Amino acid sequence: MKMNGNQIAPGNVIQHNDSLWVAVKTQHVKPGKGGAFAQVELKNVFNGSKLNERFRSSETVEKVRLEQKDFQFLFESGGMLTFMDLENYEQIELERDFVGERAAFLQEGMAVRLESYEGRQIAVDLPEYVTLEVTETEPTIKGQTASSSYKPAVLENGVRTMVPPFVTVGEKIVVATEDTSYVRRTD
Repeated sequence: MKMNGNQIAPGNVIQHNDSLWVAVKTQHVKPGKGGAFAQVELKNVFNGSKLNERFRSSETVEKVRLEQKDFQFLFESGGMLTFMDLENYEQIELERDFVGERAAFLQEGMAVRLESYEGRQIAVDLPEYVTLEVTETEPTIKGQTASSSYKPAVLENGVRTMVPPFVTVGEKIVVATEDTSYVRRTD
């Protein structure tokens, strides 16, 4: 599907320079002289390299449609993550490095969405939020709660995050998988 260069939005996957690129950041620029353009930071889907490109509104780019399928995470073994297709129950294995740091948030039975292009896996979409237990954090010092300072904490999956002073060891909290930030305590 063709689209104008100034319509590229973060998350769009485009065909550019004979490869697939995902738009990470876009900034629309209207200089005093000349035509407007979109300054787009692109990341190569296959090798992770980055590229900054300018796209004028008169240029067209090919937007790629990815196939999205729901899977369930089963287990990790020897650096390989095993997922099961929820339609036909086939299992596929992906390297832990393919998912990256966010693999720490995978929990057995978790529903995920795998994106592929021409049969090749490109991305794993995790749920936006996960619930995890706090295993380590500093004790709350009385009177410290007046300030809006956060304290470091370690979660059950080994991920470090910053939590409000009232969070204690053993509590379950909701964490954003995108940036490991604290969202709220569970009910």
